[in-house]
Amino acid sequence: MTEINSSLNSLADGLLSAACIKFGEFNLKSGLKSPIYIDLRQIITHPKLLAQIAAAYLPILHHLAFDRIAGLPYAAIPIATAISLAGNYPMIYPRKEVKDYGTKAEIEGAYEAGETVVVIDDLATTGGSKFEAIEKLTAVGLIVKDVVVLIDRQSGAKQALEGAGFRLHSVLTITQLLDHWEKTGKVGRDKILATRQFLASNQ
Repeated sequence: MTEINSSLNSLADGLLSAACIKFGEFNLKSGLKSPIYIDLRQIITHPKLLAQIAAAYLPILHHLAFDRIAGLPYAAIPIATAISLAGNYPMIYPRKEVKDYGTKAEIEGAYEAGETVVVIDDLATTGGSKFEAIEKLTAVGLIVKDVVVLIDRQSGAKQALEGAGFRLHSVLTITQLLDHWEKTGKVGRDKILATRQFLASNQ
């Protein structure tokens, strides 16, 4: 079993009680049926949990060298904003859709070419959305070395990013969460087993 740092126990349980992580049967975008569904958009309804999540990113960020953070739309924008407030880090974000009016900005917020940004996201699965964002950021002269997420689903993102020269850091991994909930009895063993089997077959 992989132990969660004791300070993250309440965060893991908070994600479960806020229904940010659900167990059952869910149709994924890929067409697969999954026994687990992670929806971190729910955290905006739980300000204390959001503050706790932001605080959990800080120990990782303290060890990285950067000028500002870049939150990815849409789920990670509230997280990045909370991190910006908690750590006093300037924030920017790449737009999903480029404005065709006004400044026509691709990146919102102030920055200078040559600055280093840390990409902030909620989840890492395959890494696809991270590459899209990194491309937008580097296209305007920003430097990206690190990506930090709350949960690594351990579905290939770390390897894909590292293969392209980027480092992925996660507050929690799906393995740590499942081990913790199994140990504490917060989630039934049958659901834990079904999720482990699903993740193993889709790695």
